[in-house]
Amino acid sequence: MSRLLKSLSTYVALVAAIAGVMLILYAWRLPPFQTTVEQTDNAYVRGNVTLLSPQVAGYVVEVPLTDYAKVKKGDLVVRIDDRPFRQKLEQAKATLAGKKAALSASEQQEASGKAQIALAEARVTSAQSAAGLARTSLERSETLVSRGFSTQSEIDALRNAERQAEAALREAQAQVEVAKQALQQVLVSRQSLQADVDLSEAAVRLAEIDLANTRIVAPQDGTLGTIGTSVGAYVTAGTQLAGLVPDHKWVIANFKETQIAGMQVGQPARFSVDALGHSVINGHIVRFSPAAGSEFAVIKADNASGNFTKAAQRIPVRIEIDADQPLANRLAPGMSVVVSVDTKTAPDGAQAAER
Repeated sequence: MSRLLKSLSTYVALVAAIAGVMLILYAWRLPPFQTTVEQTDNAYVRGNVTLLSPQVAGYVVEVPLTDYAKVKKGDLVVRIDDRPFRQKLEQAKATLAGKKAALSASEQQEASGKAQIALAEARVTSAQSAAGLARTSLERSETLVSRGFSTQSEIDALRNAERQAEAALREAQAQVEVAKQALQQVLVSRQSLQADVDLSEAAVRLAEIDLANTRIVAPQDGTLGTIGTSVGAYVTAGTQLAGLVPDHKWVIANFKETQIAGMQVGQPARFSVDALGHSVINGHIVRFSPAAGSEFAVIKADNASGNFTKAAQRIPVRIEIDADQPLANRLAPGMSVVVSVDTKTAPDGAQAAER
């Protein structure tokens, strides 16, 4: 009997040893438990969650939607009292109208200035004719006086008339310069008036933008989170009003660096979702992170100091969810999943080429 017990104990110890060895081989994926399927539970559903905030301050007058409502791009989520912004827009438009009127008056002044120049130039022509006639009369009289047909008093009168004609000519020429300078001043001031018009037009556009920003709308299709405001609340720029979860979602799986050697873009992937009773959904690899996750950490480890223990780094892998899967509509960003990739499977050529 004792010999039987000893044999039984030996068998039990042998079986336990074999089970332990097999367990170790399975844990380290050593023969005969080698597999081409790489798996990780360090994986989560992701999506571009957008926090909706106003760009202007004011009182909320309308919140037409409720928590978790489905929205389309452009749907109104929150409306702020727009009366002050409408008045600012009207004020900006009135200022612009005044600046444009001043610019139009400047254009009329330019036309008037050009007419003044033409009038002054005509006076110069007239003065030149008068001066020429006075000079000719003086020369004729000087010839006649030498022959005794004219008196010295007539010569003096004609000489005085010539001087007056020359003075009138210089005055007319000076008036031309004055008219040209006046026109130049109008043209110079025109630049300032044009700048005022441009500034007023910019103010009108800014007022229109502020008015449009009183309507906070959905930037894309998706589902709202909790709405964090109500009618009558005063909000300022940057106040978080609601979160928007877009319809497009994907999975980020953080595989160990020792697991990704056989992975390629386009390879099929499968993942089970904890929140859906471990239901399986299909996807495919679209790209790999350009660096290990530790490289994106705010505080990075300094492996050159102190003792060092080698640890396998995690490489984030982005997995797109295949279309036409009903359960995919129930995924939400932040859900935990378990991702499996069979590295023996050939990648989809179309998907690989596309990515």
